Amino acid sequence: MSVGRFSIEPDERESKRAKVSATPLIGFMEEDKQGTLQPHDDALVVTLRIGGYDVKRVLVDQGSAVEVIYPDLYKGLNLKPEDLSPYDSPLVSFEGKIVIPKGMIRLPVQTDSDVVEVNFIVVDAYSPYTAIVARPWLHALGAVPSTLHQKVKYPSGGQVKEIIGNQGMARQCMVSAISRRPNREPSTSAESGL
Repeated sequence: MSVGRFSIEPDERESKRAKVSATPLIGFMEEDKQGTLQPHDDALVVTLRIGGYDVKRVLVDQGSAVEVIYPDLYKGLNLKPEDLSPYDSPLVSFEGKIVIPKGMIRLPVQTDSDVVEVNFIVVDAYSPYTAIVARPWLHALGAVPSTLHQKVKYPSGGQVKEIIGNQGMARQCMVSAISRRPNREPSTSAESGL
């Protein structure tokens, strides 16, 4: 075959084509909803292997730019203040309060046979979640999350793998967060019976 001034012999073309590996297409279909309670508006809560331990109640938050570890996991991993690197940028908690991080630590997050090193910000604040994984983890893994389908899909070894969310755990976390909210003062319209 001739292309401009160059020609490629058929057997040469075949060997070049064989060397190119296609990245699998990641998408969600109606059947991906099977096994989920529909309709719902649940958060995507998964179990991940973090720092060598299976960690439940991990929120997948594609709206966040940082990964976060809360006190339960910090203590559970036997981390100490000297294990942390300085991190002095304040964060805003779920309750809308400013939280000063204790520091940052790099930990491996394993999904099946794939491992991604993640910088976690350690905070001493209440959360119904043990940890939050965010855009940096999703991008490093090449993952696509879907709260509707309660899955995270990512390419690995020429195929698409899945991490399945736990709606029951997501609902427990929501109830825990709601029950911890401080009592609000009634609004003027509620007091006047409107």
